[in-house]
Amino acid sequence: MIVAVDGPAASGKGTIAKAIAHHHGLPHLDTGLLYRTVGLAVLRAGGDPADAGDALAACAFEEVPASDPALRSEAAGRAASVVSAHPAVRGALLQRQRDFARRPGGAVLDGRDIGTVIAPEARPKLFVTASAEIRARRRFDELERLGLATIYEHVLADIRARDERDAGRDAAPLVQARDAVLLDTSDMDVAAATAAALAIVAGA
Repeated sequence: MIVAVDGPAASGKGTIAKAIAHHHGLPHLDTGLLYRTVGLAVLRAGGDPADAGDALAACAFEEVPASDPALRSEAAGRAASVVSAHPAVRGALLQRQRDFARRPGGAVLDGRDIGTVIAPEARPKLFVTASAEIRARRRFDELERLGLATIYEHVLADIRARDERDAGRDAAPLVQARDAVLLDTSDMDVAAATAAALAIVAGA
């Protein structure tokens, strides 16, 4: 079973994907961390995330530094959104994601193009979303818990800018797959959103 969980930033897709993976005993991949790793590497090398060459050069990493708190920073998120628009970057990371999805027994992947590009054969597919204001509040709270100082209005502006970049890029834009189930978590807490997602998977 391959489960695709797509959606915009801070919609809750990562939390939901982890819960589905845990419930079904499947491996989970947060594909956004791949792009954050590339974006952060470009920044640390003094490069420009908007430069396709700089971004492609940063794709040759072996492991995602998941324990690095900078990976969750606003700067890393912005850089990830920019580098992910480069077709060459998406191509460089494509097979890594597809190999993970096609593991024996299945997997759960969350991102922005899982159900449309990475694993279009996935069943079930979820498209998780929420209002920009709710998503900005969630991201703001997450950054505060990580001890990263920020301002809510800045986070909201960043969320809206990332939505525009993700939906408007030529390479694998953020879009709901035609056979994906829409799950709006705007008025749901974590428990309710998780329960709703597990019910969707069970009914697929």
